[in-house]
Amino acid sequence: MLLTTRTVEKPWGADRLPAPFETPADKRIGEIWFEPPQDLPQLLVKYIFTSEKLSVQVHPSDAQTEAEGLGRQGKEECWLVIDAEPGASLGIGFAEPIDANAMRAAALNGSIEDLLVWHPVRAGDFFYIPANTVHAIGGGCSIIEIQQNSDITYRLYDYGRPRELHLEQAIAVAKGVPHDPACRLHLPDRGNLHLVNGPYFQLDRIDGLPDAQTAARYHGALLVIPREGEAWVGSEGVAPGGCALAASIEDVIFAPGGSCLITQPTAPH
Repeated sequence: MLLTTRTVEKPWGADRLPAPFETPADKRIGEIWFEPPQDLPQLLVKYIFTSEKLSVQVHPSDAQTEAEGLGRQGKEECWLVIDAEPGASLGIGFAEPIDANAMRAAALNGSIEDLLVWHPVRAGDFFYIPANTVHAIGGGCSIIEIQQNSDITYRLYDYGRPRELHLEQAIAVAKGVPHDPACRLHLPDRGNLHLVNGPYFQLDRIDGLPDAQTAARYHGALLVIPREGEAWVGSEGVAPGGCALAASIEDVIFAPGGSCLITQPTAPH
């Protein structure tokens, strides 16, 4: 089943999108969402396109949102850079450990932006962002984001824009630590890759056809996100730029010369 898309304009969005997307005239597109299907409501897949920096922000964990009576609304996510302008970067984690009082002060005076580690990026860079990680997406980035389906974001700093900040909530959940190097890599051009084996979802890149080890990890419904070549889910073709729900990995026909992302929840549901 092909998932319904939602195109979202943002002031920080891009007026020129990478292939296979086309940008509507006089629009700045910040996000293209795929509506989560009823069979897999836990996951959200989106493309993000930026022309300027997004806010410095943090997401809580499931345990933290449950403690606040918000239910299972935590958010872990990952980013795959699919295109990047010269100088594009992602801010993830702190260069040095920082305590809550110092983080609060840095958020108030704006220096928190300079305390983050800004990673120069290019197509193929991959980052896993655990809950409680302070982060910001820079301008000139095109990204596939796969995440827990949550809309809770706490902003620490927004470059003076007139948007609500959530300083105390953010400080309460943020970890003032560097990003774990094991949570980032540059993908080689070819090869099957097991990208995420997290507490909430798993993610693989399929280069051509899945090997037996990959296929054995997937049980039940999954999402299929082609990157090169068309995949088929039942009788429906899924082209790059699309996303589809499959009842099982056996129901997916992968293009022998293509490349595809597949993902499914790993937490009990």
